[in-house]
Amino acid sequence: MDKRVVRFPGALLALAIALASSGFASGEATIDPVGIDEGVPGGFTFASVARRASDLVANPYAPDRPELPHYFADLDYDKYRDIRFQRDQSLWAAEGLPFRVQFFPRGFMFEDRVVINVVDQGHAVPVDFVGSLFDYGKNPVPTDIPADIGFAGLRLLYPLNRDDVFDEVAVFLGASYFRAVAQGLHYGISARGLAIDTGLASNEEFPVFREFWIEKPDRDATEITVYALMDSESLTGAYRFRIQPGLQTLIDVKAQLFFRDSVQKLGIAPLTSMFFHGENTERFIDDFRPEVHDSDGLVIETGHGERIWRPLTNPHGLRITDLQVTSPKAFGLLQRDRDFTHYQDLEAHYQDRPSVLVEPLADWGKGVVQLVEIPSDSERYDNIVAFWVPETPVQAGQQMALEYRLRFSRDPEAELLGGRTWATRIGAGGTDILDRTRRKFVMDFVGDSLANQPPEAPVEAVVSASSGALSDAVAQPNPEINGWRLFFELTPDGDTPVDLRAFLRKGPDVLTETWTYHWVRE
Repeated sequence: MDKRVVRFPGALLALAIALASSGFASGEATIDPVGIDEGVPGGFTFASVARRASDLVANPYAPDRPELPHYFADLDYDKYRDIRFQRDQSLWAAEGLPFRVQFFPRGFMFEDRVVINVVDQGHAVPVDFVGSLFDYGKNPVPTDIPADIGFAGLRLLYPLNRDDVFDEVAVFLGASYFRAVAQGLHYGISARGLAIDTGLASNEEFPVFREFWIEKPDRDATEITVYALMDSESLTGAYRFRIQPGLQTLIDVKAQLFFRDSVQKLGIAPLTSMFFHGENTERFIDDFRPEVHDSDGLVIETGHGERIWRPLTNPHGLRITDLQVTSPKAFGLLQRDRDFTHYQDLEAHYQDRPSVLVEPLADWGKGVVQLVEIPSDSERYDNIVAFWVPETPVQAGQQMALEYRLRFSRDPEAELLGGRTWATRIGAGGTDILDRTRRKFVMDFVGDSLANQPPEAPVEAVVSASSGALSDAVAQPNPEINGWRLFFELTPDGDTPVDLRAFLRKGPDVLTETWTYHWVRE
């Protein structure tokens, strides 16, 4: 994969997440008094954005990146972070509304100009860029900043954890990236509007949200709606995000896509995360922290009811895995491990990073959930991507409609009764720890279906491998976690990679999800 493809998203997301945690507060922003109703009866609607996207697709892609003055173009990471939105300028603060909005300036790696509008009673009004909206810290920025500089993105605030404190709940910044948090959580995993040609030898294409419309909420609103216009070399698109913050922050996504060109690989509902090392990492990592990751596994709920869990890895080489699914009910990247002692990081709070589930709101038919794992030498880079790829590639001139829900949560599986993987550990097999010809795999499972099994229950371990030889698998109670443990040994066929599957059952009853793993000798 092109180095730019590997590094750019991670660096951008690391910066965006840091900026999203920088403590902006409240106030009132300035907007242009001239309204735009888009010529739609009843005012601005999703159809207004869809029509803009349909008109735009007829023209070649033209990025909106007017040249920045040197005092913005020459910013580095730290200098850009030194720019703060003024605390007394947040949109709607003076009106006492339940949501507030703040903006990001262009500069550093955020070169695209993003137009931002407010929709009030069907009337769309553009937000003016005014230099006084920002405190530029130690940066030598003049007072007469050109008004056409424009914004790079926006953030939404809401009293998520306390009634008297407005917390960041969602941020749209950079290409089509956005992220959200739920109650008691910190920023981590991010979502994107689309992924195009991710993991291919050709350069990855990054669609851009070039314009936003934010619906002004009512005084008692518990959700807010944001519209976005997407543009890229291959397509345009209209998006609607209905965002409901809470114990679980829900984002209902509706999209209408228009294709300028054929797309070799279209990644729908992409999630981007970080996995540096964890309990299943076999090579030595010189780190005082036992684990470092925003997510520890990919979960898939198939259309016929099977639940699949794939622990994440930080591979030596680019690894792309296709998991074929018909009509998926859900897929997502989860942070199941919530134990601080497994991370020992007082600043990053990895135990408090969100899990995210993608839940299709229509039948997506045949396709694959693709997992892309990129080698990484640092936690700074988001090296994990997961998305849905439809079986039939899209062609130039086609249109596509999508609807799905994103569930940002501490535990989106809280109501799951079946057994789920609690931990995956790998070590030397046999009695000689220096003998690496055999590998031992140990999985712990928890869940109501297992907690109710007496220790003498005839629980059976079912394991299969694509190559190599397996020992007899063993299932035994694990009273320390009120669950069960499954373990076996693998004797690989030389350096041939092995695909493994395992689950627990009792008679005809399957007690757990299906654990899967792609093992490669390190």
